[in-house]
Amino acid sequence: MVLLHSDAHQLTSGSSAPHFSLKNIDGKTISLADFNGKALIVIFICNHCPYVKPKMQEIADLQNIYTSKGVAVICINPNDPTHYPEDNAEHMQQIAKTFGYRYYLIDETQEIARAYGATCTPDPFVFDQQHKLIYHGRINDAMNPPDKPTKHDLKEALDAMLAKRSVKDWFVPSMGCSIKWKE
Repeated sequence: MVLLHSDAHQLTSGSSAPHFSLKNIDGKTISLADFNGKALIVIFICNHCPYVKPKMQEIADLQNIYTSKGVAVICINPNDPTHYPEDNAEHMQQIAKTFGYRYYLIDETQEIARAYGATCTPDPFVFDQQHKLIYHGRINDAMNPPDKPTKHDLKEALDAMLAKRSVKDWFVPSMGCSIKWKE
């Protein structure tokens, strides 16, 4: 495991969401255009990362709270399952079922993770209804797996966006395992 902060700035505040068209765990192809007029949370995650595991329920909670408010929660797994079998489609289906994830997409070529500038898992991005970046950063302030969160940065950014307030800090680095790039 290589621990990284999401300090890359390929996308900056106001950047358009890069297009994607990826296979969901249910076999259907999902693309950015499927969410026209909806705000998006795009989170690069995987199944095995000890930094993602404690945040999986909070991701599910965000989906449960914000879907009815016009926000789609899209999890994308960019990891190479050849070297990390726990990140394969079968395990993704199990995680999606356990947590009720509607969208858990497979970035088989890793082109989407590169287009977004994702560096670690978890690495969340929030886009408004016009698919402009308003937040890139941590889900909460529990930066190490056993920590308990006291501040929910992603939720605060969503609440500000929905209330048509500016997001105070558009970038607050996340921390987690490096993306497992193909060789």
